[in-house]
Amino acid sequence: MRIVRDTQFVDPADRGAAAAIGNFDGVHLGHRSVIDATRAIGDDIGAPLGIMTFEPHPRQVFAPNDPPFRLMNAEGRANRLAKLGVERLYEVPFTHALAALPPQDFAQNIIADALGLAHVVVGADFCFGADRAGTAADLERLGGEMGFGVTIAPILKLAAGDVSSTAIRQALSNGRTHDAAAMLGHWHRIDGMVIQGDQRGRDLGYPTANMSIDGLHPPKHGVYAVKVDVLSGPHKGSYDGAASIGIRPTFGVNHPNCETFIFDFKGDLYGAHLSVALVEYLRGEEKFDSLTDLITQMDADCIRARGILANV
Repeated sequence: MRIVRDTQFVDPADRGAAAAIGNFDGVHLGHRSVIDATRAIGDDIGAPLGIMTFEPHPRQVFAPNDPPFRLMNAEGRANRLAKLGVERLYEVPFTHALAALPPQDFAQNIIADALGLAHVVVGADFCFGADRAGTAADLERLGGEMGFGVTIAPILKLAAGDVSSTAIRQALSNGRTHDAAAMLGHWHRIDGMVIQGDQRGRDLGYPTANMSIDGLHPPKHGVYAVKVDVLSGPHKGSYDGAASIGIRPTFGVNHPNCETFIFDFKGDLYGAHLSVALVEYLRGEEKFDSLTDLITQMDADCIRARGILANV
């Protein structure tokens, strides 16, 4: 998959794609239905499958002080889209200047001129341009005038209601990993680079791979059974493990992060990129009176996680 981040200098080989437009936070089943529709159109017209999205997320630009809300960072989104066969990922830099473009200028300057898209697919609730004044129907009209095709995809509904990033966030906040996965079409994952931690886990007999969750909607704090994909470095592969997400209250109040203990693993993962899938919420975060009590509970957590993951 080729990632295009500079809309001022787009390689001719990256023009002419059929692209779905949206933020694609979580790449959930609703997003996948739009991607599948785009794939079919691309096959019909002989165009590569593309995604046009925005980085940073518009909400981060308009409300930078809001609590973290993203289900996945840009790296995690790109990893998921690549698995779905996306050939061109257009990460359009989102700025106040871009947001101020009237709908007609956005369609002309970005979609038609900068990216040269042959066809775009948007959801029925799609809005664009200054003050979100442009609708999906407006884009369809503008595409006819500017030479690109437009398809409006319906909103996907499941028995429990509309599939949305908001509903997925709520499920994760409640520790309902299976409900989130039902809407995502995959386990919710935390992607990123392994960073230096306090190295307490090593002293406890549980060395962990530490990852930042800054900027992400925090799942319910606690311990999870997890599937781990090591995406880079000499230890690339898939593993089982247990992860703790939270502030580590036994050791005071700390910045929230994700610490993953990988079963039956030996090796250095610093700097490697991991994708940690939250399979089952095991328990809430606790403050233990002694390290012995903590280790006893960690032993029990890992036994339980192994049993769960053996059947996944």
